[in-house]
Amino acid sequence: MSLHNEIFDQYEVLKNLLAAQKQQAKKIAAEIKRRDVRYVFLAARGTSDNAGRYANYLWGAHNQLPLALATPSLFSIYEQPPLLKNALVVGISQSGMSPDIVAVVAEGKRQGCLTLAITNEPESPLAQEADFVFDIQAGKEEAVAATKTYTAELMVIAMLSTALLDNSAGWEELDRVPAWTETVLKLDSCLEQLTARYRYMQRCVVLGRGFNYATAFEWSLKLKELTYVEAEPYSSADFMHGPIAMVDHGFPVMVVNPSGKVFDSMLDIMKQLKDGQKAELAVISDHPRALEQALSPIQLPAGIPEWLSPIIAIIPGQLFGYHLTRHRGFNTEAPRSIHKVTETQ
Repeated sequence: MSLHNEIFDQYEVLKNLLAAQKQQAKKIAAEIKRRDVRYVFLAARGTSDNAGRYANYLWGAHNQLPLALATPSLFSIYEQPPLLKNALVVGISQSGMSPDIVAVVAEGKRQGCLTLAITNEPESPLAQEADFVFDIQAGKEEAVAATKTYTAELMVIAMLSTALLDNSAGWEELDRVPAWTETVLKLDSCLEQLTARYRYMQRCVVLGRGFNYATAFEWSLKLKELTYVEAEPYSSADFMHGPIAMVDHGFPVMVVNPSGKVFDSMLDIMKQLKDGQKAELAVISDHPRALEQALSPIQLPAGIPEWLSPIIAIIPGQLFGYHLTRHRGFNTEAPRSIHKVTETQ
């Protein structure tokens, strides 16, 4: 199966995951409440690390659960793990094979913490170490660049948040995710044409903030691993503290700015980049005021709540990376120097 096919698999994957695993989300949420968990300690690498960034915002904002991103080498190499009292220890890994992520969850269990594996391989070493396994049920993902497993991880994080809130309105909004996915996939031919402009691009920055801080990192990662462009992700706030100095006339800036609480502050920065630095903006948004700032506007469906927008907003980023790879003459299925499963110590 090709990368392009796997991007298009996301409609079915997300629809089926929501239908099949709702009760598992509620079961895990009930145990989290019963154990009086005070914070989340989360370990992940690569694309799954970007899913962790989403959890950091969502579980913090909606569930008042502080989240700490683990430093896995403290567990696997230094063998000097921190104390994890009252934590929910979460490992996110598509393959469940990375020894350093497994080590974090195993140590959490040894210390008496509640442990959770979010993985596409429910029989993997990571799953075997955890008290609970949330199978993302994405099916076999053969392309090296992760797409459907990433959005499935985001869906799981959103389902757990909603289950913890016991919020019927949240479930109703989640039910709309597959339809929004189906709509945004229709941008495929538009993005094939749009990305031709960037076929000689060597470097760019990717900006996001809030819930879509994760999206900026994941879009950047797809550009790096598929197109070999030097794509640096930033929070728009951090970008103003120095890195903006690298932007001059014609510099490409990729922006993720859907409607939400960070929209206005992001829009101000976009205007400064366009009018002051004369940057060229490619913008993923549902809002006309953001899209009109873009040389390359990428329109999201209307009505997506900000907390769910990362699941939808990354899909045009994936298609952007796919089509740009083809325009640049590279292999979408076998990026150089990387493999599907990376087992870091």
